[in-house]
Amino acid sequence: MTRDYDCVMSLPVASLGIRIEGERLQRIDLLPPQTSEQAPTHPVAAEVQRQIGCYLEDPAWRFDLPVQDGGTPFQQRVWQALREIRPGQPFTYGGLAAHLGSGPRAVGSACRANPIPVVVPCHRVIATTGLGGFAGSRNGLWPKVKEWLLSHEGYIA
Repeated sequence: MTRDYDCVMSLPVASLGIRIEGERLQRIDLLPPQTSEQAPTHPVAAEVQRQIGCYLEDPAWRFDLPVQDGGTPFQQRVWQALREIRPGQPFTYGGLAAHLGSGPRAVGSACRANPIPVVVPCHRVIATTGLGGFAGSRNGLWPKVKEWLLSHEGYIA
């Protein structure tokens, strides 16, 4: 299972499968917490692992990684806006939508399509009635990952 990744690292609540294409971060997949770790097999994967480690030590860490371009122009606008949200100060879907001149569902769809969670912090967008979903799910492990990330950053819902 882990051979599909250039690195697998553990968070306290999940594992992250890191994929590199060329010299750029292509995607980070959320994996079950029992997934075996895998040492980086690519220098960019090693740098991704290092910077995520820096984030785990300091949630204010600002990622500086080469990422693969992708997504629609609207998704790219949302993903750029996500990078500007400060740790511990999440936006609601509606608030981010208003900032972008869009609708909350469109923002939610762009967050769900985010190929590099944690690095592009889609977890910092919440519902007006609570944390909302994560990785396309409202139940199970993934919303717990979102809750952990927000808690790590100092946000208490």
